[in-house]
Amino acid sequence: MPMMSAAVLTKHYYFVHSAFANKRMILPLLLCVLWLIPEYQNLVTSVLAEAFLQVSAFVAFTLALYYGLSHHFDSSRLQGWMQQKPYREVFFAGLMGVLPGCGGAIVIITQYTQGKIGFGAVVAVLTSTMGDAAFLLISQRPEDAAIVLPISIVVGIVSGLITNAFLPAPALECKQTGSAWSPNTTPEPNPFELWVSRLSVAFWCLLILPASAVALLIAMQYDANTLLRLPEQSIELFGSVAGFICLLLWALSAKTDRYSELTKENDNPLPKHWIRKVAQDTQFVTSWVVVAFVVFEVVLRYFGDGILQSLQEWGSASVFFATMIGLLPGCGPQIMVTGLYLQGAIPLSAQLANAISNDGDALFPAIALAPKAALLATLYSTAPALVAGYGYYWLIESSV
Repeated sequence: MPMMSAAVLTKHYYFVHSAFANKRMILPLLLCVLWLIPEYQNLVTSVLAEAFLQVSAFVAFTLALYYGLSHHFDSSRLQGWMQQKPYREVFFAGLMGVLPGCGGAIVIITQYTQGKIGFGAVVAVLTSTMGDAAFLLISQRPEDAAIVLPISIVVGIVSGLITNAFLPAPALECKQTGSAWSPNTTPEPNPFELWVSRLSVAFWCLLILPASAVALLIAMQYDANTLLRLPEQSIELFGSVAGFICLLLWALSAKTDRYSELTKENDNPLPKHWIRKVAQDTQFVTSWVVVAFVVFEVVLRYFGDGILQSLQEWGSASVFFATMIGLLPGCGPQIMVTGLYLQGAIPLSAQLANAISNDGDALFPAIALAPKAALLATLYSTAPALVAGYGYYWLIESSV
């Protein structure tokens, strides 16, 4: 038998190592184990279908519009406009932060580490951003998103202006050299990563339009199976399979074997073929939505409605709880909090506090490039989160 070449051996090593040496694989493996238990098969299938048809399709379509426009947008004029008046960058950062996902916040963080904008803009963007949890809230409760997101913008902008006017700003000690977060550096992908990336792009290029159309029908309360003349549960079966593929592709796309890979998007900059970024971010959101829904359903099945009532009895304490969860870096924990809100376990005031407190994935580049600024900005966003959350609770919810 002829000996394999070094290139073939290297490629084989990357496939094996990348597939099994990362912590993301824990999630699809646990989901498979849960599905093998007969009493949980319907639960897992329905959660996967719901996550894909009601969240993933919406996220993918929105990100395609956002990244497509960003790819062709010339930022030089905008940069000059902001430099004319310092307060303009704070307003712009607040608006960038409220965009669903973490792309807008990461752009502001990168601009800060390059010395192009001030610390007030960092506070504004980290305060206003809700990260990827915004996709879940918008798709499931758009009327509540219309309350949370505008308040987040106002609180973020006010916090940024107050920071610039009265609060101390840290000296910028940028650690940008050689960082994967720099927009000018792109790590050399290994063969396995390239293979998974191409598969993700092909998957979403094929499904983004039909999945979005089906998701729209479902959102409008139509029976998609009947309209498309398909057997009953055909769309649901398709959604569950597609949802699991999303979860698997996200797990296989991990770049390292660190546990931080579980809670954040892939950290590569917007590539030339921007649909790849659409695929990666959509798969991340899908995975954590699945985790949030499954965990909640399993806990509810074991403990009954009593656990839900216990959380509801927390009252104002849930605002503090949601704010503290917001201090955790990454969007995964924040999607879990939004999942609790959608299930009625915590009030809207707690969801609002978490939306303002959490920094999403933008905290990762901030920690890597300017750790002092990241810590201070996180602390600066905690106080307005508590004020807004408790203010909404006492003024609106407790009076109802």
